Amino acid sequence: MKKLLSLSVLAFLPVLLFSQVGHIMQGIGAHNMSMGGAATGQPLDINGALNWNPAGISAFNKKIFSANAGLFFSSPELSSTVPTEEGPFSGVTKDDRGVSVMPALAMVWGKENSKHTFGVSAFGISGFGVTFPENMNNPINMPQQYGGFGRLQSDYMLMQVGFTYAYEVSDKFSIGIAPTFNYGALELEPNPLASPDPEKGYPISDKAGALGFGSQVGVFYNSGMGLKLGASYKTQQFFGEMDFENTYLDGSRAPNVKFKMNYPAILSVGVGYSKDMFDVAVDYRYVDYKNTDGFSEKGWTQTASVKGFGWENISIVSAGIQYKGISKFPLRAGYTFSSNPIKEELAFFSTPATAVIKHAFQFGFGYEISDRFTLNAAYHHGTSSGETSGPLLHPMMISSSNPYGAIPNSNVSYKMSTDLVMLGINYSF
Repeated sequence: MKKLLSLSVLAFLPVLLFSQVGHIMQGIGAHNMSMGGAATGQPLDINGALNWNPAGISAFNKKIFSANAGLFFSSPELSSTVPTEEGPFSGVTKDDRGVSVMPALAMVWGKENSKHTFGVSAFGISGFGVTFPENMNNPINMPQQYGGFGRLQSDYMLMQVGFTYAYEVSDKFSIGIAPTFNYGALELEPNPLASPDPEKGYPISDKAGALGFGSQVGVFYNSGMGLKLGASYKTQQFFGEMDFENTYLDGSRAPNVKFKMNYPAILSVGVGYSKDMFDVAVDYRYVDYKNTDGFSEKGWTQTASVKGFGWENISIVSAGIQYKGISKFPLRAGYTFSSNPIKEELAFFSTPATAVIKHAFQFGFGYEISDRFTLNAAYHHGTSSGETSGPLLHPMMISSSNPYGAIPNSNVSYKMSTDLVMLGINYSF
């Protein structure tokens, strides 16, 4: 076996999966997903309105229930290179996680000529999970006794329940507010948040959970002549600490470790335009990772555990169009662009975060089964459009000129594509 550099490939932090941008689900439900996630200024369905702009639910003047479920598949690849006495040693590992399920439930209570609209939602707004099996031909996936990490696996989910109220200040202008309550759970193998044992390496964690809370406020303007405008602000979602119970690979207990990972604040603005045959929507979002616990911290602790992701703030642009020229069968197309929150010098800390999707393309349709039932469907394809890469890092290499401990002539990189098929049904009471 090739002799690796004596400095082992140390820690990493896993991140996201699903059809997302950074840590943010780009759309909720089949209708909103097929519009690229744009809904802040164009509330065409209750899921998009409840998630992106609480004031937007004032556009609905009846009681509507919506249920959606999607099947998501990703194909991430993890590559690494380390220097050896015999020259560079490189390899690639493909994810074998399989298919994941994405749920969404929502309901809105609206009435004709009423200034008050209410809504409730239960959405999976964030999630990730990767499974890179042990691989003797890829340095980072070699067993820990050979300087790698062996099998890399992560599993994270964030469910959010929102209670929304919108008030029509006038026939053109509405305001809305939504307190939000969250539950997040995270499992890591190995767990880089824990300090490694000199003999046993990094431990494996159980699944740790935490409760969180936050809120969202928004405004919505409908000119009555086709033009619509909206803006919303979702506060940071504040979580308690996750308490991980850790176990070494030999089965012995490792010390518990606590970690706090909040959900970032999001500012959204949107514009929409509707005519007889078309609805058009464009949203811009600004995501504040740099002031969010778990994402703002970066680098190593003094005991070789990882502090946090070290992510940058990102911008997201979502756009969608709906064609209504076919009776009871609207057609939709959407596009989403996101900047990358991961800097090159910190790419190692987000090694299993292969789901940073730069370009996403969506297509979908609706079918009005009856006056009460509507079926919605969406297909998504996303791509990272190249690799996120940087040097491998080691705390023993830290110096004034090398603050994160970059290993010379080393590299770690990841890329991926994603595919999603989603179905949803709306029932109007």
